[in-house]
Amino acid sequence: MKIEKNTIASVHYTGTLPESGETFDSSEGRDPLTFLVGHGQMIPGFEAELMGAKVGDKKTFTLSPDKAYGPRDDAAILQIPRAQFAQLEEQTKLEIGFQLVAQMPHGPAPFTVRELSEEMVTADFNHALAGKELTFAVEVIDIRKASESEAEHGHIHPPEQVKKEGKSGGCNDDGCC
Repeated sequence: MKIEKNTIASVHYTGTLPESGETFDSSEGRDPLTFLVGHGQMIPGFEAELMGAKVGDKKTFTLSPDKAYGPRDDAAILQIPRAQFAQLEEQTKLEIGFQLVAQMPHGPAPFTVRELSEEMVTADFNHALAGKELTFAVEVIDIRKASESEAEHGHIHPPEQVKKEGKSGGCNDDGCC
């Protein structure tokens, strides 16, 4: 079986920054990364590079920012009144480099504190890896065909649900879908 749309792939990976060799993420010492292919769960270039791979294949590839987390966007850097952080600052001193999450109308949005003044906090809502080339070393551990229900719903179901789907017809009351 090959990695293609509507398969579930499990991979071990190490992600590094090619300019420094620094590791930014790895599955080493953890369970493999498992994802439903073709449903936007991974950065686009990662999936594209793995299409057609089989169990046991090892690949190393470098992604440009447009195939990873996109370019940095200056419009994603906002000035927020420091007074909005008063409750947090009662518990801890706010510092440059802190990674926090803002509750926005569209849901939670992580950001990094880039600058601090008495009145303002400069918040960078860009992904930490935006604008960077990324190198991945990947080993394909497992591939299986997604169930009809998983492909339809766009996410992986627990193994016990996949077994029941053929008998009961899909999602249940456990919070799925």
